[in-house]
Amino acid sequence: MIKHTIEVSREPAHLTVRLGQLVLKNGDRILGSVPCEDVGMVVVDNPGATYSHAALATLARCDAVLVVCGQDHLPAAVLLPLADHSQITWRIADQVAVSRPRRKRLWKQLVQAKIRAQAANVPTDWPAHAKLLDLARQVRSGDPANIEAQAARVYWDNWLPEVAFHRDPNQAGLNALLNYGYAVLRAAVARALIAAGLLPSLALFHSNRSNAFGLADDLMEPLRPFVDDLARELFRQGYEELNQETKARLLQILELPVRLGRRRGPLMVCLHRMVASLVRCYQGEEKRLEIPRSS
Repeated sequence: MIKHTIEVSREPAHLTVRLGQLVLKNGDRILGSVPCEDVGMVVVDNPGATYSHAALATLARCDAVLVVCGQDHLPAAVLLPLADHSQITWRIADQVAVSRPRRKRLWKQLVQAKIRAQAANVPTDWPAHAKLLDLARQVRSGDPANIEAQAARVYWDNWLPEVAFHRDPNQAGLNALLNYGYAVLRAAVARALIAAGLLPSLALFHSNRSNAFGLADDLMEPLRPFVDDLARELFRQGYEELNQETKARLLQILELPVRLGRRRGPLMVCLHRMVASLVRCYQGEEKRLEIPRSS
């Protein structure tokens, strides 16, 4: 069953727990409740929100993620549960022991999948579509030629041709929609990694020493085009700013039907299957990483 994603932004709310239910209250008025075990993510974007210790501890025990947004309405902090996986020591040992050549081969697969997903966001009869597919075929182990960056230039130049769009994470408008969607996706990937007993900081490629979620950044690369497609759809419908309505729509990215191997399911569920595939690759049981793609 797919876990619920809850957004708190319309009005101040106090999050507490009663009889196994996460309860949202404003004063004496109950705004809503949901079983804690059914919650996958809570996104809080209201400066008046407060939390009980029991709410935070119970969400963590139920493997839920709490995302706190700042004044710019973008995620500023994430509360993730500590892993209690029964094989966590072995999982981390396998993760640490992965050879550099294997890490490079896995990164190649992620980059290729990302570029192919970008191509899927461009009309098939456009030259850019064929160019992206050709670039995907050129990616080598570890992507030493940085084909990923070459593909990004082609992609963004053709992603929204009706406007002169420039991808800039520091800009508002459509860029803010993308930032928010990516942040939600990153938190969901980190949650899946921790649930599998892996260290999100021990990456395949994103190895900045100050990045605690490098592996999450690695795995979300081929998933970014899902967010791109949703944000572009919102823009074309006239939604150009990050607000309560667009945030609610972007949170639905976790419910997006995707294909993983021969199976289909919501993206949030397939994230766990993707991570399970990564574990098997770490253990040497598989060479190919299962990566969600458009259904």
